[in-house]
Formats: sequence, C-alpha cells, structure tokens
Amino acid sequence: MASLNVGNLGEYLREQRRTAQLSLRQLADAAGVSNPYLSQIERGLRKPSAEVLQQVAKALRISAETLYVRAGILDAERDRDEVETRAVILADPTLTEQQKQALLQIYESFRKENGFEVVAVRPAESDGASDARDSDAVIRDTRTTDGSDADPQQTAS
Repeated sequence: MASLNVGNLGEYLREQRRTAQLSLRQLADAAGVSNPYLSQIERGLRKPSAEVLQQVAKALRISAETLYVRAGILDAERDRDEVETRAVILADPTLTEQQKQALLQIYESFRKENGFEVVAVRPAESDGASDARDSDAVIRDTRTTDGSDADPQQTAS
C-alpha cells in the first residue's frame, strides 16, 4: 500500500500516544476506532476523517485543530501560530483547566483586537461542559493588505 501524504500526522500521533503513555490498543479503544485502522494512520497508510481525528484528539487530550492542520484539513500556513499556541497551552500539565481556559480567552481577545477573528467551524460534541481542546475554529485575518483593519462583515465567507 502506497504511503499517502499523512506521514507527518502519523508520526505526530505516535509521538503524542507515547507521551500519554498509551498503547496503540488503549488509544484505539478510547477513540472508538479499530486497532488496525489506528496503526495504519500512524504508519501513514490511511488518511482519517475529521471526525476520527476529533475522536483521537479527545482521547489524547490534545487540540483537534492541531491534528486538522497536520492532516491538511485546516490551512497550515495561515493557522499554524494560533494552533501551536493553543496546543502548548492545552498540553501544559502545570496549569489547571480553569487557568488554560483563562489564557485561551485572553489570547483570543488579543488576536481579535489585532485583526484576526475566530470563526467556529462546527461545534464539537461534548458532555455539556465547554472545553477549548474540543472546539474547532479557523482564524481569519481581517486586516487589509496595507495592515489596516477590514470590516469583518465584508471578510466573512
């Protein structure tokens, strides 16, 4: 089977799984996917859907956005800084969930103030509790080419 352009995603998933000290089988069970399918994703042989990536991200307790970028679902160049910053905040084991949420809210307010708006892609299924690692968002640059702010109503797609 030829390797698709998802090797980077597979390597990243394997690294995150090992960091979380989970076996392939444990992660597959937690994410609700088969062990062979997850193995194929890690080896770059299969390209998972956004839904599968969301399930895996939830099981690993990492940002689904990070996986979407690595899988090519979100624009990597445009969203990389925001996604990486969110991922670092969410992955920090020294912060409580409340502290992570506070940091993310401050970060997003500064980005919005500087001309980037957070646009929800779709709400994540959750158990009712709001959780930033489960939210999926795309960041849209609302600045014009000269650096001034554009009208967000005109930039909405």
